[in-house]
Amino acid sequence: MKFALADPADGYAVSAYDATGVVVDGRRFESSMILMPRQIIESWPPAGFGELNEGHFLELAGLGTDLVLLGTGERQRFPAASLYRPLIERRIGLEVMTTAAACRTYNILMAEGRSVAAALLLE
Repeated sequence: MKFALADPADGYAVSAYDATGVVVDGRRFESSMILMPRQIIESWPPAGFGELNEGHFLELAGLGTDLVLLGTGERQRFPAASLYRPLIERRIGLEVMTTAAACRTYNILMAEGRSVAAALLLE
């Protein structure tokens, strides 16, 4: 799916996505990543949902955002609560959805000026 162009002054926005990748600011990413309005963390270590561990959520908790969107690939899958304990302890919201839905939701929240990170699993 393709989106209309976003104003780059607003921050990084997803302009297109499909089952194998995400396009941000004219660059295509084909491995799991973390996207924030002012930062892109390329090659986030979990290659897929089954590789998620508490350390990955500890990294997300340290980003300083109010909300994390977890895109779990083509299917919505929920991690065990014990894995995302670092987010709970810091009172950081977590929304779990497909990666496509996370891309769309991220763009809306980013455009609203929200403090958001999208952790996108690209399997």
